[in-house]
Amino acid sequence: MYLLYYDILQYQDATLKLIEKNFDVKNLPDPNHDTDEVLKSVEVAMAPLGFSFNREKIDRCTNLKIIASSTLSVPHIDIEYAHSKGIRVCYLGSEKDFLETITPTAELAWGLVIAVTRKIPWAHRAVCSGEWNGRSFGRQTPRMLSAMTLGIVGLGRLGSLVASYGKAFGMKVYYYSPSSRNSAYERCQTLEELARCSDIVSVHAQHKPETEGLINNKFMVAMKPGSFIINTSRGELIDESALLNSLESGHLGGASLDVLADEYNSDFKLRLIDGPIVKYARVHDNLILTPHYGGATVDAWVTTEARTINLILELQE
Repeated sequence: MYLLYYDILQYQDATLKLIEKNFDVKNLPDPNHDTDEVLKSVEVAMAPLGFSFNREKIDRCTNLKIIASSTLSVPHIDIEYAHSKGIRVCYLGSEKDFLETITPTAELAWGLVIAVTRKIPWAHRAVCSGEWNGRSFGRQTPRMLSAMTLGIVGLGRLGSLVASYGKAFGMKVYYYSPSSRNSAYERCQTLEELARCSDIVSVHAQHKPETEGLINNKFMVAMKPGSFIINTSRGELIDESALLNSLESGHLGGASLDVLADEYNSDFKLRLIDGPIVKYARVHDNLILTPHYGGATVDAWVTTEARTINLILELQE
């Protein structure tokens, strides 16, 4: 069976050996290098985020049986059209038991909570500049985490993990989640109620058309003065213009983002340095940006990639 693998996926050596053991592999650098000759021959295609696997591409893959992605969601794949053509879509979204073992995104989210509320990057920078004045940073930290409230948007796997970390830190935890319930935390009926209750909001909702801009100006205005937003989910969930306005006005105390709204656009990296959110972060001490590496630990890569390949093999049986 012919499998199309794109080098941009940067799978681990162990995963590549697993693929080569079970498939005849066709390699391309990325989907911009697709050719009709290659697409007509493949039966399994790996689908990198940031590249649309739409109707046009599906129609070019005349022998395709499986589209696969080592992700929890597949906004880049036209699932409905693929299914209408008898093509299976293989990804990790329904692998609940397996995903319970994959924790690095929640761990980074909590790291970003502590980093932004305690001004850790700027304190480190001050020491490297020869300054040793911890009280100056203490004056910028009004309260202990244990005296603050945590709001979770989306109490799924990752939201639940971050909620449990908050509880371990002695925080009162609120959540907004239409499809989940947990009596260990306080459930809010609306997003605005969550905003009003929370000193720190951590976003863990799924990216769907209806959730784009979920955390908008109305939400931020409802938040307490000096509160914080953390996002390790998808950049599209936050209205970045409204976020910058809230940070610049001082209404929000800070934000930490591991994801940005347009990061899957083809020219994103070319525009990144001159984009408004990076320009703001360079000269302010209330916004932390990290390069979407929440799930990026070597052991997590190895296990999620291998699980994806094994799911493909199971579909073939």
